Amino acid sequence: MTLPKQGIATRQIAEFVAVLACSLFTGAAVYITFVEHPARMQCGVEIAATEFAPSYRRATVMQATCAAAGLLASFAAWLAGASFWWLIAGVLLGSLMPFTVVAILPINKRLLSPALDQRSAEAERLLARWGRLHAVRSILSGMALLLFLYLTIFREPL
Repeated sequence: MTLPKQGIATRQIAEFVAVLACSLFTGAAVYITFVEHPARMQCGVEIAATEFAPSYRRATVMQATCAAAGLLASFAAWLAGASFWWLIAGVLLGSLMPFTVVAILPINKRLLSPALDQRSAEAERLLARWGRLHAVRSILSGMALLLFLYLTIFREPL
């Protein structure tokens, strides 16, 4: 079935937004995993724990927005005639939202707690665990991005 021009344009816009949102999310996640968090940890536990709060607040807004936009755009692309794989890639990206809430948010809350001694071994352990869990976000978003790019370049379902 051939879509009318309006349907094709809608699908292309939705696909573009999905790829852009996933690219931004993945870029930020990879940067945090391989650059920001290791640099923060090199400064010592107290500085790392102190810097975590403002960095976390800023990154949360950006990454949550990108994950939600990518998921919604991939769903819109699928509804506009894109292959089911667009929806799969979007769900993979969107799955990072519940993963973050379930696996990472409890650690974030402990790291942001005023009761936490920012020089303690507990703070160091929490920061190290946070870094490992954040790497999962980088890997999963990277997988979603690779799938989106494959679908964009080859335009054929897998």
